[in-house]
Amino acid sequence: MGIIRKTKSVVTVLDLFEKSDDALSVVGLVERLKEEMNKTTVYRILERLEDEAILHSFAGKDGLTWYAKCNGCSSSNHLDSHPHFQCRECGKSECLSIDVQLPVISNHKIDSVELLLLGQCADCM
Repeated sequence: MGIIRKTKSVVTVLDLFEKSDDALSVVGLVERLKEEMNKTTVYRILERLEDEAILHSFAGKDGLTWYAKCNGCSSSNHLDSHPHFQCRECGKSECLSIDVQLPVISNHKIDSVELLLLGQCADCM
């Protein structure tokens, strides 16, 4: 796709991720940005940022899509096959910086992995 243009809307979305250490849900982002841009614009920006390996997405406990900043990825090689944690109490979602050994399955190529751990975060315990 090429380098993403830093329009005012893109900068606004990127700023939310820079100010947060946690993942952000697409529903939450649409709600937070409803005065500045419409839902379609939010979805389009998130898709572009994911294509450019600036963000990665994963499915949360209720099937909602969550986004978090990438770390060391490129548009041709996403390295975000790490587990995510979601608190059942407050809903907070976060990337976990732990290694997970992916299985080797003969005659198969694994392109992506999603591992979601559910429980209580430190604030809710």
